Amino acid sequence: MAFTWGVSTAAYQIEGGVGEGGRGLSIWDTFSHEPGRISDGSTGDVACDHFHRYAEDVDLMAGLGIDAYRFSVAWPRIQPDGTGPANATGLDFYDRLVDALLGKGIDPVVTLFHWDLPQALQDKGGWLSRDTAFRFAEYAGLVAAALGDRVRLWITLNEPFVHMTLGYATGEHAPGQTLLFDALPVAHHQLLGHGLAVTALRAQGAAAVAIANNYTPIWPIGEGDVAAAAAYHALHNRLFTDPCSGAAIRSLGWTRRWYTPATSTRSRHRSTRWASTTTTPQVYVHRPLRTARCRSNSCRSRATPRRRSAGRWSRTGCGSCSCRSKRSTASRSRPSTSPRAAARTTGSTTRNG
Repeated sequence: MAFTWGVSTAAYQIEGGVGEGGRGLSIWDTFSHEPGRISDGSTGDVACDHFHRYAEDVDLMAGLGIDAYRFSVAWPRIQPDGTGPANATGLDFYDRLVDALLGKGIDPVVTLFHWDLPQALQDKGGWLSRDTAFRFAEYAGLVAAALGDRVRLWITLNEPFVHMTLGYATGEHAPGQTLLFDALPVAHHQLLGHGLAVTALRAQGAAAVAIANNYTPIWPIGEGDVAAAAAYHALHNRLFTDPCSGAAIRSLGWTRRWYTPATSTRSRHRSTRWASTTTTPQVYVHRPLRTARCRSNSCRSRATPRRRSAGRWSRTGCGSCSCRSKRSTASRSRPSTSPRAAARTTGSTTRNG
């Protein structure tokens, strides 16, 4: 298992240059300029001025001796309106940044979405709109076409639970909506966008793709809190992990014979390899990912996937720290509902892992 020392940033937090190079507005541009949204009234208009000073920043990183730099691409810098052809000036900035990093022996790790949705897409519903998932896949393909020959690890979405909850449910983050549980379609559409983006990235030759989920351990204080703890665990830790690991599909009682090579690839990877999955009445996207990125509060590891051995891999946790757990094969097997299995001897089961 390899460990990579690195640093990480987000585009709106550091870039500045919001009105330069053909960049469009993001939801954070709008949100931060609304009175009362930010306690001290600050914005990302200048921030760390990384857009102009990236070469100095790369020198600073080289001085730290890091192996990798995870940065996010500003979607509105590539597609000012969230759709259409790529803005060449915006792509050129990231092209120069990637070359500068490689020149210092630093691996670029690219995050495609760190919460800065183009405002033009938000005006059409944002992540509450299913169409945003398809626009995200289009954008992912454009970035991969420009940088894919030099980027070895891609991350589709950064902490989608946080974006859904603080952005759409409670309103502390952009776009500042307070929909509470009516924000749940955002989860569905982000997962769909993740799956479609993985397909777009793979089409451009991307070998390693991940999603950066974040986790927190949940322990009930007493017997009266068990149900509440389970509900929060499901919302925070499993909402974006079970679909990616295939656990949501298994919970429906689907068996392996439902899968066809044209529509899916069964995952033999541990759940925190975050196989790209989304389920809808119309589409099922399932692409096993080839890297791990555990965002547990107690773990920051990244490792190459390993084949499962006896038992089944945990639904959460990377397996290299205290977040690891296993469940037995017997506890996860369930009776098959297919006609062929029904014709067999009573009591036969189908493994769905």
